[in-house]
Amino acid sequence: MGTDRRNSNRTPLEDYALLSDMRTGALLSREGSIDWLCCPRFDSPSVFSALLGDADDGRWLLTARNGKVVDRSYRDRSFIVETIWETGSGKVRITDLLPSQLDTQVMERDERTRVIRRAECIDGTVTIEHDLRIVFDYGRTTPWTRKVGAERTGESGLLSIAGPDALFLTGPHLDPDSDAQRRRDREQTNGTRTTGQSRPDDTQGAISSALVGEFEMSEGDRLEWMLTWHRSHLDAPEPIDTEKAVEDTLDDWQEWASHVKVRNRQEALVLRSLLVLRALTNGATGGIVAAPTTSLPEDFGGQRNWDYRFTWLRDASLTIGTLVDHDFTDGALHWRNWLLRAVAGDPDDVQIMYGIDGERNLDEQELPHLSGYENSRPVRVGNGAYSQYQSDVVGEVMLSLASLRDAGVEEDEFSWGLQKNLLSFVERNFDRKGHGIWEMRGSAQYFTHGRAMMYAAFDQGVRAVEEHGLKGPVGRWRSLRDRLYEEIMEHGFDEELDSFTQTYSNDEVDASLLQLPTTGLVAADDPRMLGTVKKIEEDLLDEQNMVRRYRTEAGLDGLPGNEYSFLMCSFWLVEQYAKSGRAEEGEKLMDSLCGYATDLGLFAEEYDSESGRLAGNYPQAFSHLGFIRALDALEDNLPESGA
Repeated sequence: MGTDRRNSNRTPLEDYALLSDMRTGALLSREGSIDWLCCPRFDSPSVFSALLGDADDGRWLLTARNGKVVDRSYRDRSFIVETIWETGSGKVRITDLLPSQLDTQVMERDERTRVIRRAECIDGTVTIEHDLRIVFDYGRTTPWTRKVGAERTGESGLLSIAGPDALFLTGPHLDPDSDAQRRRDREQTNGTRTTGQSRPDDTQGAISSALVGEFEMSEGDRLEWMLTWHRSHLDAPEPIDTEKAVEDTLDDWQEWASHVKVRNRQEALVLRSLLVLRALTNGATGGIVAAPTTSLPEDFGGQRNWDYRFTWLRDASLTIGTLVDHDFTDGALHWRNWLLRAVAGDPDDVQIMYGIDGERNLDEQELPHLSGYENSRPVRVGNGAYSQYQSDVVGEVMLSLASLRDAGVEEDEFSWGLQKNLLSFVERNFDRKGHGIWEMRGSAQYFTHGRAMMYAAFDQGVRAVEEHGLKGPVGRWRSLRDRLYEEIMEHGFDEELDSFTQTYSNDEVDASLLQLPTTGLVAADDPRMLGTVKKIEEDLLDEQNMVRRYRTEAGLDGLPGNEYSFLMCSFWLVEQYAKSGRAEEGEKLMDSLCGYATDLGLFAEEYDSESGRLAGNYPQAFSHLGFIRALDALEDNLPESGA
C-alpha cells in the first residue's frame, strides 16, 4: 500500500518507556508518542507501527506545545509513566498506562486492551497537542472512523474499524472541523497516505483516521483519554472508572513486587528488572516473551532483524531460576506451569520456542511496506528459528526445574514424567548436530555449549534420583552424562589454544562458553575455564570491554553484516569474574553496564559502543535476567558486600 517513504523512526531506544497490562506492551517515547502497540497480545498485529516506520504508520502523540520534558519516571513500583512537561507559561503532568486485569478469569474472558492518557495542569497555563493516527495490521490498513453516540455505549466517542479490529476513543472531543484537523486532512489528501484505506463507499459521518486537536488548560484542569481495542463485530465497550483502573493497576504491581526478595546492591534496578520479567509475561498463561518488539536491528541499517514476541524455553527456564533465587517460588510456578504445558505431548516434538499460549507454528514473513527502524530491513514477523534443533534447551529446562526441587517444591507425576520424556528426547537426539544458542542460520554443528547443556540435563536427572528419591533409569543417565564429559573434553577443548571452542570443528570462541560452569561440567576457576575466558577477552571484547556473542566475520552464522555487543554476554562475564576470584573486576564492569540501563531502568538486547546507543529488541528479558544473575554472583563473592 502507498509508497515506500523510508523516513524511518530515529527516536533512540533509550527514550522509550514500556507500558504493560501483562497481555501486551506499548512503547512510549520521551516526547509523548506511543509508537508501538499490538492488540490484544504481544504477538498480535500492531495498531501503532511508527517504531518501524514513521508517524503515518500509526502512533498516538500527546504533548505540550513548545514544551520540554523536565522529569519522567515510573510511579512507584509499577509501569505507570508520569512525565512532567514545562513550557514558558506553565507545567503539565501526563500520566500513561495500560490498566491491568487483576482477575485471570476476567483476562481470559475480556480481550479488550485499554490505554489511558491523562493530562493535569499543575502550574500556569499550557496547550496540549493531540495527534492520534490509527493504522491496523502493521501499518497496512487505515480504518473507517465515525462518531458513536452515548446511547450505544454510555459515553460518546470515536470508533475506528477495519476488518477484525476496532479502537474506541473517549475523552475530550476532537473537532473534525478544527484548524488542526483540517491541516492534517489536507496533508493526507495531498498524498501522505491515501491508498489502502479501508472504508465503505458510503462515508457519510466518517472522519479522518488521524485525529488531531489542541486543548487549552489552566492550573487544576484535567483532561483524560481512553483508547480501547475490541473485536470489531462486538459493540463499542462500556465506560470504566478510570480513577479506579489507575489505582488498581498500581496496587497490582506493588502487591507482586512485595513478594520478591531484593538485596541492597542496586536494589531499585534489580526490582525493576524483576518487574520487567513480569511485564513481559501473559498474566493468564504464564508465557514470557523475549521482548515486546520485532525487527529492532542488531546492526543499524542491517538485516539482522528478528521477531522476539514469543516464548523461548531458555528464557522461561532462566526466569524460573531467577525467581527461586529471590525467594519467590510461588511466582516461579506460574512460569513453570506454562513450560510444562508447552512441552507436553510427543517428546519428539519439543521446540526451542512457542507462542504465548504454547502455539507451535511461528512461520516467518517479511513486511516490505515498512521502512524499518533506522532503515533496517527487512521487517519480519514470525520467527523461522522455531523449527531449529538446539541441543541446549532441555539442559536449561532441567536446571531450572531442579532449582524448584532444591527450594522444596515437590514434583508431581505430570512434572517429573515430562522431565523423563525430555531426557528421552535428548537421548534420541544424542548424535544430532544443532544450530546453537544464537539460532545461527548456517549449517548445523556440534556446539560445545549445547553439548555441555546435554551433560547438565542428564546430570540433573541423576541428581533427582539420588538426592530426591525420584524414579528413573539412573544408570543409563549416568552413563550418557559421563560419555558427554569425555566427548566434550576431547573435541570441545583445544589444548593448544588452552580454551574451549565454539564448536567441535573450529577454533573460535563463543560467549556462550561463559555459561559452562552453570552446567556443572567445570568450575568457574578451573584452569580450562580461565584459559577460555582469556581467549574470549582477546577475541570478543569491544573498546568498552563489552562482549560480542561471537566473531561474525568467521561466517558461521550464515548471515551478512555485523552486530553490536550483547548485554547478556557482558553480564555473563561479570558472573564469571565474580566466581573465579576476579570479583573486583566484575564489580567495575558491572558499574559500567548499569550505565547502559535507561533512566527508567530498562535494558535493550545490545549496545553500540561506537555511537553510545542501545540496539536490538527492547526491553529484552534476556538482558534483565543476565543483570540479576550477575549482581547476585557479585553479592555472593565480594567480601565487603555483606550478603
